[in-house]
Order: sequence, then structure tokens, then C-alpha cells
Amino acid sequence: MKINLPTGLTLLRIAMIPLMVVLHYQEYPLAAATVFGLAGVTDWADGYYARKLNQESRLGAFLDPVADKLMVVVALLLIVEREANLWITLAAIAIIGREVVISALREWMAEVGQRGKVAVVFIGKLKTTAQIFALIFLLYNQPLFDVIPIRELGLFLLAVATVLTLLSMVQYLLSAFKEPPSTP
Repeated sequence: MKINLPTGLTLLRIAMIPLMVVLHYQEYPLAAATVFGLAGVTDWADGYYARKLNQESRLGAFLDPVADKLMVVVALLLIVEREANLWITLAAIAIIGREVVISALREWMAEVGQRGKVAVVFIGKLKTTAQIFALIFLLYNQPLFDVIPIRELGLFLLAVATVLTLLSMVQYLLSAFKEPPSTP
């Protein structure tokens, strides 16, 4: 099997996970946050190049969401372990739980020929953006230039991402289970 550029970027994102973990435990927060941020950039880039170069593939379509979820879950686990904070733990549970529910929903909807009912929506993209920045900031977890309160910004964005996570899950579920209009 030939690996194209978009799929290679996705595989790179997966390979970055152990590096992020090692950097986190070696107490290099800037490096760990940077690796996570670069992974976020490769997430955007693999989709962009898959469309631009007409290199969309079944393997890439499978691996992309897996890589995204692995990166987010691992980053959340690192943060939850370090913080040991009820609210951060509840946010992580909501985010991870939503990913499990929506992944299962998409699989089921594809099985019944209704995959289009759970296509990515705008609120999901907002959720992802807030989540990525929240996790970058919380992995770094220090004031930037001794002035910018990165940790507090991360906590705020994590709260925003959690609310958007729950709203998007409700939107996906309502969309999936909406009955088609009856014909007279």
C-alpha cells in the first residue's frame, strides 16, 4: 500500500503521541504543548492536502479521526493526572464520552445507510478549535512572558470546549434521530 502525503501526515500525528508524553513527563511543558500544537496543524494539513491533491483514501478517512481522538485523549489524560481537579476531570469525561458516543453513532448511521445525517457541523469545528487551544495552553500551564495567564486561558477554553462538546453531541443526536418528513 502506498502512503500519500495526507495519510503520512496522519501517521506522523499518531507518532507524535509518545513524544508528547515523554516531553510532558520530562517536564518540558513548552515542548509538549508545541508537539500537540503541531499535531493540530497536521490535522488541518492532511485534510487540506487530501482535497487539494485529490488524495482522499479509505485508509486516510479511517486514520484521521483515530489520530485526532488519540491525541486529544492522551493530552486530556496527562492534564487530568497532573491537575487532580474535579472540574477538569468532568470536562475530560464529557469530551471523551462525546467522542465515544459520536463515533459509535457515525458507525451505526453508516451501517443503516444514513451517514450523511451525522456529517461534521460548524459547532463541531468550533469545539475542536477551542479544545485544541485549551489543551495547548493547559499542557504548557505557565504564564507566557510572566504576563499572559496561559493556564487561566486554557481553563476558560476548556470550559468553552466542554459546553460546545455537549451542544454538538445533542445536535448530532437530534439530527441522527430526526424522523424524515412523512409523505401524504
